[in-house]
Amino acid sequence: MLEAWNFSHSTFVFRGFPALQEHRRLLALPFTASYLSVLLGNSLLLYVICSVESLHSPMYLLICMLCVIDILVVTAIIPNMLLGLLFDWDEISLAGCLTQMFFTHFLSSLESTLLLVMALDRYVAICHPLRYTEIVDSSLFMKQLLFTLLRSGSIMGTLVGLADSLRFCSSNLIQHCYCDHMALVSLACDSTEKNTAAGLAVIICFVGVDIPLIFFSYMKILSAVLRATAPDEDRWKAFHTCGTHLIIMMCFYLVGSVTFLSHNLNIPIPTDVNTFMGLMYILFPATVNPIIYGVRTKEIRNGFFRIFKLRVQTVMTVKVAPAGKRQM
Repeated sequence: MLEAWNFSHSTFVFRGFPALQEHRRLLALPFTASYLSVLLGNSLLLYVICSVESLHSPMYLLICMLCVIDILVVTAIIPNMLLGLLFDWDEISLAGCLTQMFFTHFLSSLESTLLLVMALDRYVAICHPLRYTEIVDSSLFMKQLLFTLLRSGSIMGTLVGLADSLRFCSSNLIQHCYCDHMALVSLACDSTEKNTAAGLAVIICFVGVDIPLIFFSYMKILSAVLRATAPDEDRWKAFHTCGTHLIIMMCFYLVGSVTFLSHNLNIPIPTDVNTFMGLMYILFPATVNPIIYGVRTKEIRNGFFRIFKLRVQTVMTVKVAPAGKRQM
């Protein structure tokens, strides 16, 4: 009896999309396409910013960091999930599960803090342009980076540490495609009150703090732009840009909050729906961020065309040079 009481599973099996098990290999197609689009879009944006010297400013460095985070967080989940969908490699050790859980939630929380820092950076640049270089310097950038890493690392480290202290003596089937915190904690035999409280604390810390500050920053930005411009296309452009950024951010926070709270508050959401929302929480921002912060940003768009023209000119020069030599 004592051995049974002390028993705890050391391996787990993912069971995401249980209603679609017969078609699981078909599910690999859209997720593979999404993963490749994330890699391509974010890598291209990184390359453009790193290659164009005029884009080496704090705002674009923040966009670079956002691209790196998007690539890493998607890579922490999708390749392993695709192996499960295609080859039925669904098992994962407890250590592997906790590691994936930490990096997934750590990187997602980094993205939340980074979106906040980007909003505050734009607020200072537009509302206090004469003091921008004085306020936003390398020292502030390093402080923001340190704060971002410490906040996310300490909170998510505590979350994973609490999950590691639990015993899992009943089912070892994780109703998800990756090691989501509450999907694993829901399998525990011990009391999960501390874990539930920690999950709510995460929502309060990131959603309750970051969203109001981001919203305040964008409202101030929009107000300043509307006062400074005539009622023409510039106003509509500013409204459209701020509105698009806010909608994308709200989707990110809303889906993340629902996936966290569905387990914490015992909200009855079908497993397939909850799994899909958990994946969209990771995939959607990583897919659209290169469009929102890259394609729709004039400076980055011009930088891309400049690089493209240089590459075309280089290729044409290489092709023409040998022909000229033959004529001589």
